[in-house]
Amino acid sequence: MELEVRHLRALCAIADTGSLRKAARQLGMTQPSLTTQLRRIENTIGGRLFSREVTGSRPTPLGRSVLCRARPIVAEMSALLTEVRLEAGEAAGARLRIGSTGSRAVVGWLRRLRTRYPDTDTTIHIDVSANALLQMVAANQLDVAFVHEVEGAPLHVPEGVRRRVLVEREPQFVALSDTHPAAVRQTVHLADLATDQWMVDPSVDGEGPGLRRVLAAAGVSPRVVYGDYLTAADLVASGEVVTPCQPTARSRQGVAVRPLCGDPLTVRLFLASRATVPPRAGHPGGVPAGGLLDVDALFGDLEDAYFEIAWASDAYRQWLVRNESPLLRFQEARLTDALADPLLGVGLAGPADAS
Repeated sequence: MELEVRHLRALCAIADTGSLRKAARQLGMTQPSLTTQLRRIENTIGGRLFSREVTGSRPTPLGRSVLCRARPIVAEMSALLTEVRLEAGEAAGARLRIGSTGSRAVVGWLRRLRTRYPDTDTTIHIDVSANALLQMVAANQLDVAFVHEVEGAPLHVPEGVRRRVLVEREPQFVALSDTHPAAVRQTVHLADLATDQWMVDPSVDGEGPGLRRVLAAAGVSPRVVYGDYLTAADLVASGEVVTPCQPTARSRQGVAVRPLCGDPLTVRLFLASRATVPPRAGHPGGVPAGGLLDVDALFGDLEDAYFEIAWASDAYRQWLVRNESPLLRFQEARLTDALADPLLGVGLAGPADAS
């Protein structure tokens, strides 16, 4: 077996994420496939490159030596591919590459961006790892990324990446079975869930440590297990687990979404872009080639999309009103604009018609 750039990229991904599972997801492959590939690489080199520990995969002394040589090669190849793609993009037409961790606001954001830039090829890359998305922005593989940062578990923001905060502290709610005794309450105390089994997705950066920190601060120690949020709904509905969830999450059959008393779980929402890209007006119908974006406009469209979905979410809307959230000022401004110009009211959801 001869080592190729893809093998070096795999080694860098394992080292950067500290996890075979996260690295596999970042690389778009299964964990067993990456494990097999790592074993073949180690057999070729003649020694172990990573040690498996409780906290994750860590480079061995030999691994650190290999990584020192691998990283410049991977960086040079990435730069070469980026330059080629940019040249191809300029020849083929305008492109806009956005990334996001999971959020219901993304649909409205895409709709607005395609209206703003009708002649632009707009693509979306979804990844549960905010750190992976930030690395892609830094490497010019994405133009912007909408990510969340768990309070108490800061992300690794690469040098040259600029952050624009959308929401400083978004409360995280809890999803539980609608037959759970606590589901009848308007807000749920962590103590009400002390005997429940919590489930978190270990691939979501900071989620596990953030939850454990909050539970410890509340003086409760329920069992925390790992799983995938995409397949959690049935487990929640059956009463097997409870999970943290975004405040905009929809209630499903058998599942209740409730705020936590005191909002102990929060995240910061922000838009990441390269700091070296100066904001400028977009060309009519298309984004300027070469990555010169009007980041202010992209942020404004994201802001509109987020507050639209926030106000249309029954549980979150009630929380905003009950807590007299500063976010209400944005909604009031939108309602005022809608009264002044009825066309601007299209898509607004109020207490009477929100789903």
